[in-house]
Formats: sequence, structure tokens, C-alpha cells
Amino acid sequence: MPPMPSDSQSDASRQTLPARLRSIGSIVGLHVKKHAGVGMVCAVAYFDPGNWGVDLQAGSQFGFRLLFVVLLAGLFAAFLQVLATRLGCVTGLGLASHCRVLLYDRPKHPLLYRWLGLYPLYILSEIAIISTDLAELLGSAIALCLLFPRLEIWQGVLITAFDVIVLLALRDPLRSTPVKMFEILVGVLVLAVLTCMVMVIAKVNVDWPRAFEGFLPSKYIFNGDGLYTSVGILGATVMPHSLFLGSALATQDRLAIEVPPMVVKLEPPSDAFDKETTSKTLTRLNRLIEFFVSLFRTPPPSQSSTQVKRHSDRENNSLAFIQAHLNHGIVDIVGSLLGFAVLINSLILMLAGVVFFYNNDGPKIDSASLFDAYDLIHDRVGASAATLFALALLASGQSSSIIATVAGQAVSEGFLNWRVSPVVRRLLTRLIAVVPSLAVAVAVGRPGIDALLIASQVILAIVLPFITLPLIYLTSSKTYMRVRRPQAAVSAAVEEDSYDNMVDYSSGMAATILGCAIWLIMLTANAYVIVTMIIEVRR
Repeated sequence: MPPMPSDSQSDASRQTLPARLRSIGSIVGLHVKKHAGVGMVCAVAYFDPGNWGVDLQAGSQFGFRLLFVVLLAGLFAAFLQVLATRLGCVTGLGLASHCRVLLYDRPKHPLLYRWLGLYPLYILSEIAIISTDLAELLGSAIALCLLFPRLEIWQGVLITAFDVIVLLALRDPLRSTPVKMFEILVGVLVLAVLTCMVMVIAKVNVDWPRAFEGFLPSKYIFNGDGLYTSVGILGATVMPHSLFLGSALATQDRLAIEVPPMVVKLEPPSDAFDKETTSKTLTRLNRLIEFFVSLFRTPPPSQSSTQVKRHSDRENNSLAFIQAHLNHGIVDIVGSLLGFAVLINSLILMLAGVVFFYNNDGPKIDSASLFDAYDLIHDRVGASAATLFALALLASGQSSSIIATVAGQAVSEGFLNWRVSPVVRRLLTRLIAVVPSLAVAVAVGRPGIDALLIASQVILAIVLPFITLPLIYLTSSKTYMRVRRPQAAVSAAVEEDSYDNMVDYSSGMAATILGCAIWLIMLTANAYVIVTMIIEVRR
């Protein structure tokens, strides 16, 4: 029989409890102060206006029965986003930069790899970002038309064409240190979406036991229309541009106090003007002109990019950096995606189920659009609930639009080493998205806008397997995910790398198999959607 603990041992254990609580509190405080933010930024992509359209369609057709698919899509997204975070934190490079280093200068047939691998992948990534920005543009324009009924849809498109340029001009989120004001801005918009949706749900009569049953697998998922809608939820939830952005932001040192010199400061360059002379001689007008000129300057290289052409020519991040950042980053990503993205998508689907599917007043609408949802909420729930719905849609479109632009920067710099200011990048991406939106809005009106919104999600579904494949491959490879131990750094110049001197951060067999399974599910689902759409068009 083991000996009983003495009173002194019990007192010692009781005395350590407050110390443990203080330690846990300090860890939580450090996480909130330094590490929280990237998860919120990445979560925005998973409840953009494109998701709204799919969730409204699912709720209007099947009620609460496809909530399980929303949860499953959120888990898939969280898994892939964690892989992106691991890749950026361990290697110090974003996913786009890894693709360039992997495919640009192969030992054999380099031109073949570039023109058949790297450049097509870059073009697909840009198409995904433009399609994403198209959905954000349309969602924001629709929200403005709902809030201001006299506004024509084409006028809403023009207004939202230049919506967040000023916001992005304040600082560049992709430089070496995180821009907390950028993360706070995105967090405020996310909280605005969640608050508005909670207030709308509070105004409708939700059958909560039936709603929670929807998070369990249902036979309706495998019906013809149910399978098609479920595939649409999966395709609209996992966003390619968020994987690029998440891996790039994970490379930043979030514990650094001083701003590194590579960060661009919005002030006249020191080689042109002396600080003291500048403060005395420049007028306010000149300073204002200098500020706007600085917005269009080419930024310095970001932390997530590199000039090397092969992985063997560079080192991954230090073990100390990874230990200080990786777990915090994973917790931030998973908590934000499950706590915000999945919750908001679930609330949208519940709202559509209550208003369209379970409400026996008036005719049923099998496939509800954003305009239909607003009109029925206004008629059946009230004007205040409809206004909150429109405000939530506007906040979703604006926050997602900001994220798409920053992701575009990461893609262009990572794939091609092409650096451009956030304002210029925003103008280029937005102008490409404005042309089809404005043409459809003027020629067809609201029905054409709905069709264009759905088309943007189909394009994203087609691109997604091509983007996730290199992510799964890179994170499962010990070659790219190994980190040198501190004691091995001294002898690195004279000793060859061995697994004894390295710490392996690759995914492992189980995670790799799971990633491949998710990839196959997405590939099969997207192929099913495309074939189904072709059959419907031929009919």
C-alpha cells in the first residue's frame, strides 16, 4: 500500500496552486496581448458574402439539417489553416514563397516546372483572389442597396469599388512586425457581424433542440439536392487566399518590442531631409503630399518572402522562435475559426431556416438570395432585424475585402518577388473585379448579381485543390519542416545535417493521411458540382 502524503506535502501542494493559477493567467495574458489577431484575420475569409449566399440557400431548402456540414467545413478549414500556420512559423516563409522556391529552379527541367507548375499556380491564385474580391464587392454593394433602397445596384458597386484603400494605406500588415491597429480593425468588424447576427436571431423564434440536432449527420445530406448544397458549403467555406495570408502572418515575430528598420514609416526619407529641418521647413500641405506619395512607394521585402531559389540555401526559424509562437498561433487560429466563423455561418443558416423553411406564412422560397432574405426578415420579423442583417452583411464584406487585398500582396510577392504598395495592389485587384460587376449590374440587375456571386464561389471551388496540395506536401515533408537544435548550431559548419541534430515539425503519418483525405473530399465535391452545373446548363 503506497504511503499517505504527509501534512507538509499537502501544504506544499496547496501553496503551489496559486502560483500555477498565476502562471496560467500570465500565459493567457501574453496570448491576448501579443498573439491574438491572426486567427481573427484568417477567420474573416470563412464568413464572407459568398458564404452568406450558400448558407441562406441551405437553410431555405433544408432548414437546420445541414448544420452538420457547416461544422464539418469549419473543421476542415481549421485543419488546413493550422497547417498554414505551422508552415509559416517553422520555416519563416509563406506558402506562396515556398511554391516559388520549390518550382522555380529545379535541378532538372527548370523551365518545364516554371511554365507548367509555378506560373499556372500563380495565375490560379490570382484568379482565386479576384473571385474572392468580386464576392466581397457584390456583398458590400448589396448591403448598401438594402440600407439605402433608393440606391441602384450599379451605384452600390461604384461606391464600394474604393472602400478600403484609405484603411490599407495606414500601415502594411505584411511587413516584419504585426500591425495591431489592422488586427483591431478587423476584430471590430468581426464582432460587429457576430453582434448583429445574434441580435437578429434573438428576434426570431428558433427551435433550439431541433437546431442542435442539425449538427448531427443526417440522411438529407446524401439526397440529390442536399449533396449538391453540402458540396457548395464545403467549397465556399475553405478559402485559398486565407491559407496564403495565414502562412505569411505566421512568420512575424510577435514578441519583438522594437520595430525593425525594414518596416516602412510614413515620414520623409532621412537621406532627403534631416528630421529637425523637416519639422521646421515643411508646411502641413507638404507633409500631407509626402504622406500620400509614401502610400504608393514600393515596400521593403516582407518577412514571409525570400530571394533564394532553393530550400537548401536557407535556414528555418530558430527552435526558440517556434516554441514561443507555434502553440499560441494554433490556439488563436482554431479558437477564431470555431468560435467566430463556424458560429456566424451557423447563425446565418439558422436564420434562413426559421424565416424560409419552418415559417408557414406565405410561399416558400427554395433558393433564397440576399435580397429575398432581407425582404422576408423585414416583413416577418421587423425593420430593425432587417437593418441589422444588412449591417452584418456590410461589415462582412468590408472585413473580407481588406483580407483579400493583403492576401494578394502575399501571393504576388511570394510567387514572383513582385512588391507593390497596398494601395496600388488594391486598385489593380478592385478594378478587375469592378468591370464584370458593373457590367452585370447595369445590364441584368439583381438576378445577374446573384448569379455572379454564385459563379465566384464556383471558381474558388475549382482553384482550391490546386492550392491545398502543395500545402499538404510541404508540411508533411521532414526535409522542409526540420529545425536545428541549439547545441547543433555550433558544429553546423563542420558536421552534416542528421536527424539527431534536428527537431521534426512535419505533420506525421496520421495528419498527412487526414490532409490527403480532406483534399480528396474537396476534389470529389468540386468535380461533382462542376458536372452537375454542366448538366443543368445543357438542360
